[in-house]
Amino acid sequence: MQGLLSISRVIDAINTAIGRAVSWLILVAVIISAGNAIIRKVFSTSSNAWLEAQWYLFGAVFMLCAAWTLLANEHIRIDVVNSLFPKRVRNWIDVVGHTLFLMPFCILLLIDSWPFFLKSYSQNEQSMNAGGLVVWPAKFLVVAGFVLLLFQGISELIKRIAIMRGELEDVQGGGHHEMAEAEAARLLEVAKAQGLLDAAKK
Repeated sequence: MQGLLSISRVIDAINTAIGRAVSWLILVAVIISAGNAIIRKVFSTSSNAWLEAQWYLFGAVFMLCAAWTLLANEHIRIDVVNSLFPKRVRNWIDVVGHTLFLMPFCILLLIDSWPFFLKSYSQNEQSMNAGGLVVWPAKFLVVAGFVLLLFQGISELIKRIAIMRGELEDVQGGGHHEMAEAEAARLLEVAKAQGLLDAAKK
């Protein structure tokens, strides 16, 4: 198990480094967007390349930071429902979810997106908009994003099994997830105080 945890740590480190670096593209996109807006208003000119660059940068952040988001446990959860279960049940939900849903989904998307990218690359596909950018780098982001997400799913599965075996401390949480857990606990207390849970059971 320790060998697998070492692999998990390497995956986590890679996705953290990529996520932190790529997140700066949000600032780049904001600068391009503001600059393009100012030039359009002042000089009455613009370019589809600048508009598409913003789309590409957003796509890069969305796809390449997805694995980092999973690592940070910041993907959307139904916390009000999830917090009702004991920790062991939540661990099993994660294991089943990663094994039967997340990783097969990533593999299917990779099977579909790889030929999609290759065809675009082989044709050096260009934007249909006048003055637009080359298209295949944007399509490659889909492949890269799901590769990173697949490996992060493997890392999370390794860690969850290690936690269930008592070989790793459960430190899941933080950020928005921690706030959501706190809000879920507060809502449960309110519901109990108002007798809503007892009414629902009846």
